[in-house]
Amino acid sequence: MSQSMHIVCPHCDGINRIPKDKLAAGAKCGKCQTLLLPGKPIELNALRFNKHIEKNDRPVLVDFWAPWCGPCKMMAPVFAQVAQHFQYKVALVKVNTEQEQALAAQFAIRNIPTIALFHHGKEIARQAGAMDQSSLIRWVEQTI
Repeated sequence: MSQSMHIVCPHCDGINRIPKDKLAAGAKCGKCQTLLLPGKPIELNALRFNKHIEKNDRPVLVDFWAPWCGPCKMMAPVFAQVAQHFQYKVALVKVNTEQEQALAAQFAIRNIPTIALFHHGKEIARQAGAMDQSSLIRWVEQTI
């Protein structure tokens, strides 16, 4: 029997247990039937954040950003491309620090964009400032 992992649905936030060898086969949520690994970043608010950070067995890469931030706007397409690159390995999420000021304060976000990597509810790495695609991929691979 193959080892399984818990994946939080990016749509309904249901927790799914999926065999690792089935992840690349278009795994769907048992609750809402949407794709569990869409290959693009998802937006999280404070209500959804903890569940995704704590209950996912995959690492979660968070982009703390704001709509008025020039470097954040430049990094948005890079982050989307990296989400495709890590589709089966890392969940990528975005948190708008203007709308989620309590989350930004909780994690002491002083500069944006700030990229933070979480695993099982704990922050394991952080990087402030915009990065190009290859730098971000390299940083994630060295960290996980």
